[in-house]
Amino acid sequence: MSENAELTNFIDSWQNDPLGAKQFFLECKDTLDASPDALYDFVSRPAISYSIRAKHKNQKERPGFGAIDVIDDDPDNRWVSVCFYADLVTDPDGLGDWVPDGFHGEDAMCFNMDEYDPRLKRYILDRLNEALRAAANSR
Repeated sequence: MSENAELTNFIDSWQNDPLGAKQFFLECKDTLDASPDALYDFVSRPAISYSIRAKHKNQKERPGFGAIDVIDDDPDNRWVSVCFYADLVTDPDGLGDWVPDGFHGEDAMCFNMDEYDPRLKRYILDRLNEALRAAANSR
């Protein structure tokens, strides 16, 4: 997919990972890479976040459907927040956070992996796949 040198350098340089966030970030990236319809950009803001901004190739009006953010306020203890337009995902188990106007000025649903939880990891990856499918028919 849209791999670039900056993303590769970020992944390669990420050494400390007590929460397993790097592996989760890579699984999210791999999910996008597995879809021929997913596009993404990498946005680097050291000491703030490192983000994959995901888009479905059919989207025309919105800048994407989701963001996978590595929160970098403590580089030795990074965690991942995955956010989507709220109308593209469900949250059947109520594990997400509703964020009014939180994604490009529209309501968002965000899921935080701030401690290792295999059930939550699977749940968020399911939401990522759901958002990718929904984005195929969204604006």
